[in-house]
Amino acid sequence: MRRLLLGLLLALCLPATAQAGVRVVSAFYYPWYGTSAADGAYEHWAQLGHTPPNDIASSYYPMGGLYSSSDAIVVGEQMKEIRDAGIDEIAVSWWGKGSPEDARLGEVVAAAHADGIAVAAHLEPYAGRSVASTVEDLAYLRTYGITTYYVYRPFDFPVADWAAAKAALHGGGVTLFGQTGLVGAAAAAGFDGIYTYDIVTYAANTFRRLCAQARAKHLLCAPSVGPGYDARRGSGDPRIKRRRNGATYDSMWKMAIASGADRITITSFNEWHEGTQIEPAAPAGRHGAYRYLSYNGAWGLHGQAAELSYLARTRYWSDVFRRTSPLQLNTSAS
Repeated sequence: MRRLLLGLLLALCLPATAQAGVRVVSAFYYPWYGTSAADGAYEHWAQLGHTPPNDIASSYYPMGGLYSSSDAIVVGEQMKEIRDAGIDEIAVSWWGKGSPEDARLGEVVAAAHADGIAVAAHLEPYAGRSVASTVEDLAYLRTYGITTYYVYRPFDFPVADWAAAKAALHGGGVTLFGQTGLVGAAAAAGFDGIYTYDIVTYAANTFRRLCAQARAKHLLCAPSVGPGYDARRGSGDPRIKRRRNGATYDSMWKMAIASGADRITITSFNEWHEGTQIEPAAPAGRHGAYRYLSYNGAWGLHGQAAELSYLARTRYWSDVFRRTSPLQLNTSAS
């Protein structure tokens, strides 16, 4: 029923899909969730002292309930939703060899490829990470066929260290994006492009400037759009970027397209801790003693249609990105 409703939403409000691959849309994807039944513990749902299944580390609650990223059926359904949303690539959160995310990577890659989705790696700041270890990581991850990498917080290490490793990092057709607004530093370090990830720090009105600077340095520009941010239950961060019934997501997409972006990255498909997810959320209501937010009212939709609305809207904007000149858009941002 859920997939049928999503299909109806797409058919009613979206133009025909362009051929994939002309411009890339990539979504950050998190394979780090666990349940007591599947994994022996509620991994990540219990972050910050929460006690699942009713009390979880998110201001939203998943529509299908708490899930395990080790469950092949769950991962397969997620990939179908990602494909139907017009997303070309997932950037899988990866925390080093031997991590739970690494253990699940093979299954995620297989499921993604089965639905025609490319896989990139989002290299996170795991304990002991260095430029030298990143060189080793890329050699390891290429065994999964991964050649596109997003490096989160690259300037935890000096620019000179990245520049010295440039030849080792770029073998085998690798494309390396650095998460930064320091375009000159990214160019000096030898990155191929930049992305922003943080949708609070890098608002929509920064995209035009960043992409212009990237073009001047011959770098790719992959600004990150997102629906909103609310990490109060996930990390205790008091900052909030409200969804505004979908207006925040629309504004970020418009400005990313108008900036002349080479690709657009989405923060995120399923980062529930920070409230940036576009994965379907449960309707407004209580789970036990706790009341969670919902997508109700997004684009004037209510009920289950609202909970699926961010996937449908992603499909719409992905198509606009591939088909429409940025000059044809109303680029006002709020």
